[in-house]
Amino acid sequence: MRVIVADDSVVIREGVARILTDGGMDVVGQAQTADELLAAVESHRPDLAVVDIRMPPAGNAGLVAAERIRDLYAGRVAVLVLSQYLEPDYALRLLGDGVGGVGYLLKDRVANADELVDAAQRVHAGGSAVDPAVVGELVRARRREDRLTRLTDRERAVLALLAEGRSNRSMADRLALSVKTVEGSIASIFSKLGLEPDPDDNRRVLAVLAYLDPRR
Repeated sequence: MRVIVADDSVVIREGVARILTDGGMDVVGQAQTADELLAAVESHRPDLAVVDIRMPPAGNAGLVAAERIRDLYAGRVAVLVLSQYLEPDYALRLLGDGVGGVGYLLKDRVANADELVDAAQRVHAGGSAVDPAVVGELVRARRREDRLTRLTDRERAVLALLAEGRSNRSMADRLALSVKTVEGSIASIFSKLGLEPDPDDNRRVLAVLAYLDPRR
C-alpha cells in the first residue's frame, strides 16, 4: 500500500509515517499543508492519504482537502482523517453518501500502532473506520428513527461494531457469535433499513450512516 501522510506537526507526521512503514506500507510522500497534500496526491496517486483535519492555510483545510480527494479519486485513493478533537459532524461530512474508503480517527489512536494500521487497511480495502468515541457521541446525540427501533438488541450490537468498520470475523469474536450468525444479522439489518443491493452503493457504509445520522 502506497501512502501519503499530511500533518502540519512534523513530530506527528513522522510518527504516523513510521508506524505505517513498520506495518508494511510504503510512505511515498509527506505534506505540511492542504495544498501540498493535494499536489502530492496528484503527483504520486497513492492508495491512501492520512490527513490531519486542521492544517494550513487555515481552520479545517485538511478536512476540505480530504473531501476533495474522496470526490476526485473515489475508488482509487482512500482517505483516513486524524483529528485532535471529537468532531462528529466532520466525521459525517467525510462519510458523505456512503461511498466507502474513508475513515475518521482521533489522534489518541496513533499511540496504538495496531489500531492505526488496522484502520488504514480497512479503508484501503473500501470499508470505513470510525473512531469508537465518535460513534458513541453520535449515538448519544441522535434521536432514533422508527426503522432503527425494528432492530433487535443483537442487530444493534452488530451495527455498532459495523460503525467502527469491524470485519465480520472481528464482530463475531467480540460478540461471541459465529461468523454465520453475524452475516445473518447484517442481512437482516440491510432488510430492515431498506437497503437493497446496488452496485453503486456500499450497503455496510449506508447502514452505518442510517445508524449515526437520523436525517438520512
